[in-house]
Amino acid sequence: MKRSEIIFGLLRIPMDALGVLAALLLSYRLREANIDLIPRVQLLEPAQTLPSIYEYLSYFALRGIILFIMLAAIMRLYALRTTGSSWIEIGRIIITSFLWVVLVMAWYFLVVKQLFYSRILLVHATLFMIVFVSLSRAAVVILQRAFLRCGIGVRLVVSIGKQPIARSARDTLTRDMRYEYLGHIQDLHALKILQAKCCPDLVLQTDPDPLKKETNSLIDHCRSSHIGYAFLPPVFADVPHQLCIEHLGLVPMLRFQPTPLDGWGRVFKRTFDVLVSILLLVILSPLLLLIAIAVFLETGLPILYISRRIGERGKSHIPVLKFRSMVKDADARKAQLEQKNLRQDGPLFKLAEDPRITRVGRVLRRFDLDELPQLFNVLAGHMSLIGPRPHLPEEVDRYTAYQRRVFTVKPGMTGLAQISGRSTLKFAEEVSFDLRYVEEWSLFLDLWILWRTIFVVLSG
Repeated sequence: MKRSEIIFGLLRIPMDALGVLAALLLSYRLREANIDLIPRVQLLEPAQTLPSIYEYLSYFALRGIILFIMLAAIMRLYALRTTGSSWIEIGRIIITSFLWVVLVMAWYFLVVKQLFYSRILLVHATLFMIVFVSLSRAAVVILQRAFLRCGIGVRLVVSIGKQPIARSARDTLTRDMRYEYLGHIQDLHALKILQAKCCPDLVLQTDPDPLKKETNSLIDHCRSSHIGYAFLPPVFADVPHQLCIEHLGLVPMLRFQPTPLDGWGRVFKRTFDVLVSILLLVILSPLLLLIAIAVFLETGLPILYISRRIGERGKSHIPVLKFRSMVKDADARKAQLEQKNLRQDGPLFKLAEDPRITRVGRVLRRFDLDELPQLFNVLAGHMSLIGPRPHLPEEVDRYTAYQRRVFTVKPGMTGLAQISGRSTLKFAEEVSFDLRYVEEWSLFLDLWILWRTIFVVLSG
């Protein structure tokens, strides 16, 4: 580990202490002056139970600083080498601050047997802690980046192996200021030649094989030369964000997880689907009735068209509901129109001016109103609100093994591909967007897609 990493890691502790001290002092002065941070509103009575500033600092503030630092250490805010984003660190600061105020209140109520002498002081102190500690850490980061730009603390990294380094890893090494990528070499002999010019801090092996002598020799050399050794698992190069590190006893294990939409993620998504679909069905019920009447008046029954599509895991056939937007014999006439298919880049079928579409159907399709009955599919569990679009069995039969990854999750009414170009996308681009959704799912991503869908639909 670089000496500068240790120094800046340790520097966070006194900076956090100063941030907490500033928060406690400012909140004390505000309470002393009866200021509650609400403009033009004075709700506080003059403070009657505030201790003197000396007693406050010696008895409470000092203990409060120590408590915060202990909680921050438990929340892993003092890791010397951080790999998470700044947002994750801010989130941990917020959690630490709230744990701090809860423990302070619990101590006074359960141990001291009295309430804290100013509840608004605690509220102010918690908010100021979040702000001041975040700012102090930002100052440390800015200072550390200034040193990195001067070449102080930069880690020298070289990749080694017969197989080239993964492009995403190479891009990170060349873009991240914490690293200086020395390039790719083939074997241990080349590494020894490189060491005569400069000593790398980390060696990344791209083709590790514990049965090969080259791998064991490289590891032994790195140990004896005090060089960090790591390897890039080649079979996981295209899904690095889906790897989980687990242990079988004491043996570390890399496990591939096809999608984060598993466990509690699946529970949250299903709960979200049920609640939102019920809400939309209630709100849109008058519109659904009007559309049903319009379809019936133009072409009669049936009002709904049931399309058998491929569901989750690519095995089950699900009945996808739609308002009928075509003539009754549309499926029978599809074979006659195959030569006019615009989607020659994949298995999908699309016409520019489909003669089978009715007048009402054109309006419904323009604003995707024909797909509103799929809310019942979502409620029944056949589909999700957001996910890859379900396709026909004859289309799916032509999928490659790579394209079948989209069946890891339930198909959806809308998705990342639908808000990124809809039917104008090439099939490969659509699959790319769907796979990105599968591998990077989050509840916030679902909310963002729903929000964007509103504007895409309204734009027609």
